[in-house]
Amino acid sequence: MSWSLFPFFAVTAIVLWLLCAAASWKNRKGLVYFFSIAGLAVFGAFILGMWISLGRPPMRTMGETRLWYTFFISLAGIIVYSRWDYKWITTFSFVMSLVFTCVNLFKPEIHSTTLMPALQSPWFAPHVTVYMFAYALFGAAAMMAIYLLWIKRGSITFREMSLCDDLVGVGLAFMTIGMLFGAIWAEQAWGHYWAWDPKETWAAATWFSFLCYLHIRRGMADGDTRKTRTALVILLISFVFLQMCWWGINYLPSAQGVSIHTYNS
Repeated sequence: MSWSLFPFFAVTAIVLWLLCAAASWKNRKGLVYFFSIAGLAVFGAFILGMWISLGRPPMRTMGETRLWYTFFISLAGIIVYSRWDYKWITTFSFVMSLVFTCVNLFKPEIHSTTLMPALQSPWFAPHVTVYMFAYALFGAAAMMAIYLLWIKRGSITFREMSLCDDLVGVGLAFMTIGMLFGAIWAEQAWGHYWAWDPKETWAAATWFSFLCYLHIRRGMADGDTRKTRTALVILLISFVFLQMCWWGINYLPSAQGVSIHTYNS
């Protein structure tokens, strides 16, 4: 699979996801599932093709991880829609997929087919895959928090907060699994499970921040508006930490030439 074919697969998938979002607002559930699954199949086919042609998982560079995030944010969108019937989530996943696809079209960051020795591990693919799915769930939770804090501007229902709690809870579970995979991988590659390098430090901060949100929510009484809004702000702060962990770390002076997680230089 050549990267030159990406625009054809990407545009097809984006159009299908746009139709999915439109169908959700018209209460055409059958079409929602059809267009969503069709888009996932098209985009997933490109990822699989890239995997085969590169001879390695397309997970080394930021551009390659954006492929997975695009796929998983769309998957998370249809899961949330099927569970809670929120129409806006399909629009959100479409917009996010469009943004990440456009970034990849103008800045693909797809480099060499070879992997450095540290990445030639059976733990590499599951570690990144699980993390990307967790990131997608956290993205949906953050968008829900923004909607509740600044768009809805009314009383926040238990059902709406339950959605945030469920997304963060499942996302944190997958992030924890991803960290465990990463620790095993690190021990095999570098001889230690955790080194507190800049990326690992931000990963720990992100993990504890989302855990803090869940603990605050667990001790809250229903109808406590002030604490509910405080919890949502913590959720958004956690999502900012996540962005630092994912790509922001690449721009910090402390990580330049130091972080063992810099693979695309």
